Amino acid sequence: MFERHKATGTRGLGFVTGFGLKGGAVGSTVAHDAHNLMVVGTNDDDMVLAANALAEAGGGMIAVRDGKVLALLPLPVAGLMSEEPAKTVAASVAALDRAWKDLGCDLHSPFMTMALLPLACLPELRLTNRGLVDTVEFRFTELFVEK
Repeated sequence: MFERHKATGTRGLGFVTGFGLKGGAVGSTVAHDAHNLMVVGTNDDDMVLAANALAEAGGGMIAVRDGKVLALLPLPVAGLMSEEPAKTVAASVAALDRAWKDLGCDLHSPFMTMALLPLACLPELRLTNRGLVDTVEFRFTELFVEK
């Protein structure tokens, strides 16, 4: 998770499960509540490509694998909206849905699921641009816990 509004350089790192990705990476600037740049992936190279492509596009949603963009929905208006016709946006959303499936994800609407990962008012752990937050204890927590 990378802060993208004020160039603070803050970022949070974490691990997620449940998306079923077998390869590649996905990214989005639709990430509640702050709508920062979030990337989930299986390897650094694809994650970097996803992040950089979204930054270049002014925001949006993307799926990449093996160094290639599989699908991209540019959202240049605040990283949340498009000025393109609805048919164009719908085609991009359909391509993103196919790309998620190609990457191994079988969730319904996986970008919406991903967009909730940073929402710090939901329990139990949330990833923000400032770090991993334990929303039950209302404190930042370490990525690794020693037992």
